[in-house]
Amino acid sequence: MYLPLFWDPTMILIIIGLIISGAASMYVQSTYSKFSEVKSKRGYTASDVCRQILDASHLQNVRLEGIRGNLTDHYNAQENVLRLSDSTRTSTSVAAIGVAAHEAGHALQDRDNYGPLRLRAALVPVTNFGQTAAFPILILGMFLGEGGDMLINIGILLFSLTLLFQLVTLPVEFDASKRAIRILEDQSLLTREEIPQAKKVLNAAALTYIAAAIASFLSVMRLFLIFGGRRRH
Repeated sequence: MYLPLFWDPTMILIIIGLIISGAASMYVQSTYSKFSEVKSKRGYTASDVCRQILDASHLQNVRLEGIRGNLTDHYNAQENVLRLSDSTRTSTSVAAIGVAAHEAGHALQDRDNYGPLRLRAALVPVTNFGQTAAFPILILGMFLGEGGDMLINIGILLFSLTLLFQLVTLPVEFDASKRAIRILEDQSLLTREEIPQAKKVLNAAALTYIAAAIASFLSVMRLFLIFGGRRRH
């Protein structure tokens, strides 16, 4: 029996992924904190901006609610609700307005039946199942020796669904930010000087999704290295 899933030389790939993800998260926090100190000259709160974008986009039916936490902002297409966190909702900072506009961008994607958003939503239950089932199936396959190769292949495939989900997420998030910046400009919700600052916040946030995709890729690569070697032996 060979149990390499917990520690072996390929764990360096997991460590690299954690470092990349941690660095991206720290950069987002520092960038958001920096531009949280920059108050918008228009004086709008993030909630005001979000509501204005939604109403101007014929999305009066989308509810705007608060949610506890820091940067827990999100749009829920199933409930038709956009939630802004405590750190965002009442803030007049360029950072908060950028984040709120980004979430409004997701509502616009939903309105427009944006393909990658629909695909990501469809992948959620499949990906959740893959995350739950992958390791038990891999471990069972290892216990069965050579007869477990098919189970191992299935386990790797299920684990790889997370990478697929992360890759589909990238265009969804990039497009939402692109829509946000365009709307902030077109509706003059931020000044010409503030637009690049909001863009920096959203670009920093995008790095976390890139980092997550890289980390998932390294995890999948590790499994291929582990079980490719197992078959050769």
